[in-house]
Amino acid sequence: METARRGCRILSGGDDMIYLDNAATTFPKPRSTVVESARAMLFFGANPGRSAHSLSLRAAREVWACRERLAELLGAPDPARIIFCLNCTDALNIAVQGSLRPGMHVITTALEHNSVLRQLAHLNSSGAIRLTILQPGSEGTVAAAQFERAISPGTSLVICTHASNVTGAIQPVAEIGALCRARGVRFVLDAAQTAGIIPVNVKSIGCDLAAMPGHKGLYGPMGTGALYIADGVDVQPLRRGGTGSSSQSVYQPDEMPERLESGTLNLPGIAGLRAGIEFVMQRGDAARKSERVLMEKLLFGLKTLPNARILGPQSAAGRVGVVSFNIGSMPSTDVADALNSRGIAVRAGLHCAPLAHEHYGTLEQGAVRVSLGAFNVEAEIDNLLNALRKIASEQ
Repeated sequence: METARRGCRILSGGDDMIYLDNAATTFPKPRSTVVESARAMLFFGANPGRSAHSLSLRAAREVWACRERLAELLGAPDPARIIFCLNCTDALNIAVQGSLRPGMHVITTALEHNSVLRQLAHLNSSGAIRLTILQPGSEGTVAAAQFERAISPGTSLVICTHASNVTGAIQPVAEIGALCRARGVRFVLDAAQTAGIIPVNVKSIGCDLAAMPGHKGLYGPMGTGALYIADGVDVQPLRRGGTGSSSQSVYQPDEMPERLESGTLNLPGIAGLRAGIEFVMQRGDAARKSERVLMEKLLFGLKTLPNARILGPQSAAGRVGVVSFNIGSMPSTDVADALNSRGIAVRAGLHCAPLAHEHYGTLEQGAVRVSLGAFNVEAEIDNLLNALRKIASEQ
């Protein structure tokens, strides 16, 4: 693992900073991600699905291969119902805007990212929807029973994050999915912090749509994302345009994936994403075991810091490798700056999740977020904790 890490760092310029901001984007990427992106640009960078020449056909095969890999990872039966997007925010906009009906009732949680909240707040303020926002309990989760109590005859859409990008708390999405199926409510899963990190089986979860970034736990390049759409679920296009199919018609085709994929796809990004997904699949359960060890070390060390407060779950169980904390009343940005000066990269502030921070009482202070990735090792957690002890002692 360390050899792979050094290889990636050499490829990225050799910066020796300890990177613990993987919930924003994973870094470094596997060498294969970089190589496959470059290979597509160097050797077959034609427009996929637009021409009959060999380069275009090879590009189209690369795109389809990525669909197949992602469908396999997600337990999705039909690769054609995997849609490539700009990022997870784009995927969530397609899922929400494409599901709208005037006056519909939507239920979501206070744990959501602004990629969900800003859409819903705008639609609610304009009178297009009625919105209910559920608060998490003491362990940082929103129970399925809370959704059940909130569902009314007019409820058409439930949107829930799989794991909080602030606390890492994993939500009971399979229970929520079963409830939504029983009540005939469309269920959108935001898998931004879980796809590639923990098992995300769309059939077992029972979601109608699942949005995910390519550049986080799937270890693809930035500018990639995907949306899974279950069979029989209709989503209206957010954009309309050229698809390379049904070109005789001025109307958007009904066939998937073209219905929701207008314009030229990001071939280099998708090629790198395919390699990233294969990297994830090759690591399998060993990745989760390694992350669990690092999380336990991190949480234990944080609990020994004077005046440290960990947001959300206090143990490694029931969470992904995302841990947010504060040291006394010290502004989170000051802690992050002090760590940066010591060669350690973390995220401070509100993490684009204002209602989560409002719930935890950290809207003013924000929080320091440490998020783990495939190339982190125990020595880096030791270095982080030693640096935090020094920072805490200076206050």
